[in-house]
Amino acid sequence: MDQTEIAAPPPDTAPNDATLDEIRAALAPHLPANAAFDGWTPEAVAMAATSTEIDPDIARLAFKGGAMDMIDAWIAWTDAEMARQLPPEKLDAMKIREKIQAMIEARLAVAAPDKEALRRAMAVQAMPQNLPRTAKIAWRTADRMWRMAGDTATDYNHYTKRAILTGVYGSTLAVFLDDDSEDYAETRAFLARRIENVMQFEKAKAQWTGKGRDRLSLSRFIGRLRYPAR
Repeated sequence: MDQTEIAAPPPDTAPNDATLDEIRAALAPHLPANAAFDGWTPEAVAMAATSTEIDPDIARLAFKGGAMDMIDAWIAWTDAEMARQLPPEKLDAMKIREKIQAMIEARLAVAAPDKEALRRAMAVQAMPQNLPRTAKIAWRTADRMWRMAGDTATDYNHYTKRAILTGVYGSTLAVFLDDDSEDYAETRAFLARRIENVMQFEKAKAQWTGKGRDRLSLSRFIGRLRYPAR
């Protein structure tokens, strides 16, 4: 199941008359509060269903793919919530680096009440059998952010930008999980440094290549973003 776009049921739709896609969308924001205690399990789905008056059996059917279906739905909902909080008229007044920082910070604010669920979700995503889908979900989120930022690249930059942003966001999440500072000041500072690294890289790349092909090692650079020194 690819949660490319997730939308809540229309207001006049009875919970148990909704499609499975609509049920996943309706349950998505309620899943992490239960996953924090029960894990990303059928029990968390049943508890979320009870709180939204959806038949638990129908809810389980909506997430028949298990934990990764649940996590996918939550991330898709977070993508949509990020877009809701940062409409085009708000982003248009920002520079590129400000847009990316604002989008990542919006995502962190959404996840903040559910850090334990996020921790458990990342553990599930890191399982070898889940890595291909985890990569696909991460790419989808990075693509959503770049499109919101106004990126229209169709050449190799389309791919490098998304790969780099995936590394930035992933490393920021790792810091965020262990950040007990006021208003997540340490995470914000870390994110600002990573974005500055990207800006410096882009400037160096432009000086090195002009309009030619990128000769720098993207794999080494992305590795440094993903596992930077604190």
